Amino acid sequence: MNRGNQCWLMGAWLLLTSLFSSSAWAETQLNLTKGVTAVSREVYDLHMLVLYICTAIGIVVFGAMFWSMIFHRKSKGAKAADFHESTKVEILWTAIPIVILIAMAVPATSTLISMEDNDNSEVTIQITGSQWKWHYKYFDQDIEYYSVLSTPREQYENQNGSFAGNGAEKSEDYLLEVDRPLVIPANKKVRFLITSDDVIHSWWVPAFAVKQDANPGFINEAWTNVDLPGIYRGQCAELCGKDHGFMPIVVEVKSAADYDTWINEQNALTAQAADAELASLSASMSKDELMQLGESTYMAHCAACHQPTGLGLPPTFPALKGSAVAVQGSVADHISLVLNGKGMMPPFGKQLSLKEIAAVVTYERNAWGNDTGDLVQSSDVKAAGEE
Repeated sequence: MNRGNQCWLMGAWLLLTSLFSSSAWAETQLNLTKGVTAVSREVYDLHMLVLYICTAIGIVVFGAMFWSMIFHRKSKGAKAADFHESTKVEILWTAIPIVILIAMAVPATSTLISMEDNDNSEVTIQITGSQWKWHYKYFDQDIEYYSVLSTPREQYENQNGSFAGNGAEKSEDYLLEVDRPLVIPANKKVRFLITSDDVIHSWWVPAFAVKQDANPGFINEAWTNVDLPGIYRGQCAELCGKDHGFMPIVVEVKSAADYDTWINEQNALTAQAADAELASLSASMSKDELMQLGESTYMAHCAACHQPTGLGLPPTFPALKGSAVAVQGSVADHISLVLNGKGMMPPFGKQLSLKEIAAVVTYERNAWGNDTGDLVQSSDVKAAGEE
């Protein structure tokens, strides 16, 4: 054997060793994951069944093809048979695919029926997608809130606002972490009513085998029943526009006792927030306080479109620096715009508190050299909302 063939065999051996070593496979996920629900395991079993059937078909078809090419080649003196039709062969290659399709269709239909069965749900949650956050509303509970990406901008943008790899070190759950996760109980059937405020989104949690489009003007349904408490992550699976990749989903599954405790805590927080709103109506914040709160609110909710510099991304997302709205327009009109939204801009009336809206309007009218000197208080926002 010459040196070239030795090197080729050595390279092939090293490649096969690396491909089939346990450590290499341990670090590489090539197959569908099983998930943590009965439906997700049904989907996994269905996937494996179809994979095995397709693999068997491939082995038979390509095996017959290569065997024929090797043992019936011209160099061995083989001559092609001369025949025109075969009724038996025609029946055979029609019947076999029908049997295979039925073998796949029966379990597939059963799984699809299970995925669409929303009967006897114990918890119902409305999920509304909007650019670029999720709104969760619990039926039979006075609980609703928005879930927004919490990965710091420094991790995916540099100081100049352009995408770069020289920012802060990425966290373990980079772009898959939120400020408030969806919380559901374990071992209970949870029904999801999924819709959208603006464009088409898609609520997707792979571990649950739930992927449902959120269409504006329509309500789609899905459900899950998770066996094990834990934290499960997903993303919007629809290309919903700029910053589509910044719309993660985090679901925290709690035990029944912990879930009841969480419900009580949320009800208490809702009552506290209502008291705080009333208190803010009679209180006045200084300019420094308004600017500090306004900047943090702006960076969390507005900077994705209008940019940290206030220059926006015209024409879709107009600049606020030196704009007619923030500099020349009236304070009341500016507040109304933030409260009610316009075009692609969502309404922030339900997302932010009176104090936060007052602060962000103050910030936009005084940041980036706008310097109008206008200070907005919670009472101003309340009055504008009642007009």
